[in-house]
Amino acid sequence: MVTIKSDREVQLMREAGRIVALAHQEVKKHIKAGVTTMELDEIVERVIRNYDAIPSFKGYGGFPNTLCASLNEQVVHGIPDDNPLNNGDIISMDCGVVMNGYYGDSAYTYEVGEVSKEVKDLLIRTKESLYLGIDQAISGNRIGDIGFAIQRYVEQFGYGVVRELVGHGVGRNLHESPEVPNHGRRGKGVMLKEGLVIAIEPMINMGTKRILQHNDGWTITTFDNKPSAHFEHTIVVRKGKAEILSSFEEIEKKING
Repeated sequence: MVTIKSDREVQLMREAGRIVALAHQEVKKHIKAGVTTMELDEIVERVIRNYDAIPSFKGYGGFPNTLCASLNEQVVHGIPDDNPLNNGDIISMDCGVVMNGYYGDSAYTYEVGEVSKEVKDLLIRTKESLYLGIDQAISGNRIGDIGFAIQRYVEQFGYGVVRELVGHGVGRNLHESPEVPNHGRRGKGVMLKEGLVIAIEPMINMGTKRILQHNDGWTITTFDNKPSAHFEHTIVVRKGKAEILSSFEEIEKKING
């Protein structure tokens, strides 16, 4: 069932989103060749708990860690480990918290050192597609309008749009209705109403849209082992323009010096 959030609930979710942004801000300081994803996971968990919030991914469905840390061809749900990052890698960091009973959720794909122009373009265009999707998240539109905007933009570059993994509603639960696919048809799907909070999260592959799930039950990779990018904001539907409850601002201050 789709639930509309009150102004008070939105404010609580904005606070949760602020903690997620602070966690991303801190982890960006430490992303470099030689660092392990397990070390990054421990850093993020400390930040979250220092703000009296709870890492919402840890233990969710049995997931063992605070971060989903997905490298290169891993699309989502990568499990942190003790293998060091290498120059030229990309890594999607998906982070969630629960605070005062409400959830925040956001993902960003980071470069490790110098990456190729082809990979850099994938990241830029995936993030651009996120904001094109957000532009459609206004009252009176439909879920299909969001997916259509994302799909139309990225497919012109020959990228694959993952079908099996989607965005979602957010609130008192990490995953609520409605599902928010990154592909779709204009004017189709659930009507967007003011106060609906959703996570929009394009997962875009450099090659095929096809994916594989690994034997650990979590890790998803591209079928052709080409890189995948993932960016996510939690937003609230409004009239005229969506309100973004998460933030990339501090991350990109670090990236841009």
